[in-house]
Amino acid sequence: MNLILLSPDDFIDPKTRVRLCDHRYVHVRDIHRAGVGDELKVGLIGGRVGAGKITSLTEGALEMDVRFDQDPPPALAVTLILALPRPNILKRSLQTASAMGVKRIFLVNSARVEKSFWLSPVLRPERVREQMVLGLEQAVDTILPEVELRPLFKPFVEDELAGLIRGTQALAAHPESPTPCPRSVNQPVTLLIGPEGGLIPYEVEKLTALGFTPVHLGKRVLRVDTAVPALLARLF
Repeated sequence: MNLILLSPDDFIDPKTRVRLCDHRYVHVRDIHRAGVGDELKVGLIGGRVGAGKITSLTEGALEMDVRFDQDPPPALAVTLILALPRPNILKRSLQTASAMGVKRIFLVNSARVEKSFWLSPVLRPERVREQMVLGLEQAVDTILPEVELRPLFKPFVEDELAGLIRGTQALAAHPESPTPCPRSVNQPVTLLIGPEGGLIPYEVEKLTALGFTPVHLGKRVLRVDTAVPALLARLF
């Protein structure tokens, strides 16, 4: 945890003092091993980053005087569309995307996505938010990504996707593509990453007709949680 992420509910003084008694308190006590007078990096969710000085540390809680004087790091100019992976891969992918600065994520269906994945408790809003927060705490960021679910592929592609990709470079990660993924692009990107079994020809055709360019990262077929950081790092 490189950032203590705060919410308005943590404040005991409207502007300057917070009190923590949950996992963040335990982390400061046991991992940071901080004491009264020490300063830690803090951020207000949806707001700015700054520092918190510990003023009280008891058996069950800590209090800090906080100030916020820095902007969070800039977001990546990317909309990320993921064919829904299995739950453990999804959690890692969401954390990574959040840490790398992605601010809009769509989880979509695909022919090779298992139907049972859509029933996973990992998709509950509070569980998705948990992964987003873990990514922000790692990257010292405060702006939560928006995550939207689209369990029907065809309506999403036909009704929404054309508008989403307008003004962006639309890329679909597909191992069978003959085109390598570009490097260091200088415009907004819409990046679609298919399931680990790959997109089926029908899906590739629909995406290509909309303006997507299928691209690859080489001869190796990667898991989604590996492909996400590899593609984002290559593009940006």
